Amino acid sequence: MARLEFSSKKLELDKSNTQMVIVVAVASFLTIFCLIAAQGFLSQNQYKARVIAAKAKTNDQLKANVSAAGALTSSYSNFVRANPNVLDGDSTNNTTDNGGDNARLVLDALPSTYDFPALTSSVEKLLQNFVLTSITGTDDEVAQQANESSPTPEPVAMPFTFTIINASYDSVQKLMDTLDASIRPIQIDSFNLSGASTNMQLTVNAHTYYQPAKNLNITKEVIK
Repeated sequence: MARLEFSSKKLELDKSNTQMVIVVAVASFLTIFCLIAAQGFLSQNQYKARVIAAKAKTNDQLKANVSAAGALTSSYSNFVRANPNVLDGDSTNNTTDNGGDNARLVLDALPSTYDFPALTSSVEKLLQNFVLTSITGTDDEVAQQANESSPTPEPVAMPFTFTIINASYDSVQKLMDTLDASIRPIQIDSFNLSGASTNMQLTVNAHTYYQPAKNLNITKEVIK
């Protein structure tokens, strides 16, 4: 009878221990699940907060851009319509050296594409009052095709050489003044004078520039 009572108590104790283990396991599972869920919710909320902040910043930038675009359009229109132009020429007359609207003059001064033949034509026109014998240089159009438009373009040098003859000291000074007054910037690298004072040959090594077009680089940002 005592052995039966002992076995019954042991069975109840084992059952109680099993229930306790189950309760502890379930409680542990629920605790871990809640912690993981809370961490996930917190991370999700932080992510949404970053997205909302980025959208708000983008929206503010767009509003500023729209406002700036209106002001830029107005300024550009006034700049183009200005008469006389920046060279004191007639902005409505494209046939004179200093004529044409300001936008055209700016593009003539710093073209957005590489065009060596156009450069030689410009130099020939610029030196039409001198005895020009040659204009030489390297047509680097193939290599320059890699210089595509970008948000921050940089000027690219275009070297060339020209030679004039039958020059005097006065005509050499006039040549320097002519190059200095050119709407397209021309920087002299070196020059060589030879011959008599009234019949000199002048060879000039110089360079000008072109600048690839500026573009609007619209990008996408991944919020992490």
